Amino acid sequence: MRLEQVTSDALAKTNGDRYLLSVCVARRVSQLQNGAKPLVEPKKFEKPVDIALREFAEGLIEIKE
Repeated sequence: MRLEQVTSDALAKTNGDRYLLSVCVARRVSQLQNGAKPLVEPKKFEKPVDIALREFAEGLIEIKE
């Protein structure tokens, strides 16, 4: 899946709120960098931000208010 489509899917989960999406992805990136296991199969040479964005777009991470 292309990055544009992943980003579009992730934005749909936040009702188009880019700020909320960036905060959620940044938190997940921190978790991944501190040793958390990815919820999706990482692709070769994929960065933590791409992994976190895919996890969010696929609905594996939810926003808790």
